[in-house]
Amino acid sequence: MSVVVGYVATPEGRAALRHAVRECLLRNTDLVVISSNRGGRDLGGADAVRYEEELAEVRAQLQRDGVRFQVRQLVRGKDPAEDLIAVAEEIKADFIVIGLRRRTPVGKLILGSNAQRILLEAPCPVLAVKADGE
Repeated sequence: MSVVVGYVATPEGRAALRHAVRECLLRNTDLVVISSNRGGRDLGGADAVRYEEELAEVRAQLQRDGVRFQVRQLVRGKDPAEDLIAVAEEIKADFIVIGLRRRTPVGKLILGSNAQRILLEAPCPVLAVKADGE
């Protein structure tokens, strides 16, 4: 059994990680944290260092939480949705956890493209969470 969580250092990403940790501890299962970035010209050296520092903090927090985990930093030129779906298929995940951000009234007509794709194409159930206070 395993849970896949899409992580980015935003309130929504941190909320998704917290919920995923809770589910893993409740179910006594493993957590796979996915940090997806397109890379290439969009990823400068300073950004790469910052992402690695953020993931080091995530690893430390997960160790303190006592959850079995692995962190995958993917820089393959794919959309985050593609990466999460591919990993979920690869490990036969029980479910995926994603964070959703607050949208404007017009934005509510169209769910974020990554979130929408994950919800529609995931090979397993998807838990979508909002940041605290929403």
